[in-house]
Amino acid sequence: MSKTFDRYSSLFFLCVGIGFIIESNKITQSAYGSSVGPDIFPKVLGIILILLSCRLFYETFRYPRESKKGEAVNFKKFASILVSAILYALFIEKLGYVITTFAFLVIGFQVMEKGGWWKSILISALFSYGVYYLFVEVLDGSLPGFPIWFS
Repeated sequence: MSKTFDRYSSLFFLCVGIGFIIESNKITQSAYGSSVGPDIFPKVLGIILILLSCRLFYETFRYPRESKKGEAVNFKKFASILVSAILYALFIEKLGYVITTFAFLVIGFQVMEKGGWWKSILISALFSYGVYYLFVEVLDGSLPGFPIWFS
């Protein structure tokens, strides 16, 4: 646990969450043939990100005192997640929501905790398809589906 890193991270993600909300207000509020507008998903993500970053900032005050030695920040894991998030954003239109979300989650789970491939694959598949089904079929929203070459 690095108190300083977590505090700065929480402030950074607070700003990102605020940015999500501000930018989602610029998106049209309804899509043709959809009862849920495209602005809802990023707005909800922004709110969740703000709440989680506030919780992390609060939790840093409950950390035990840091020793002088401290724990090294693992920039390799951070860089892996950052690169996979950028690739996720680049390929979501070409590969669709389900495939890119599945790949992003598997990579994220394996970066955070190596091993347990079957568990990572199962959770990633259920989450990515479950969210897609809930948003598109139940809420009548729209997300990029599967690519044309896949179907």
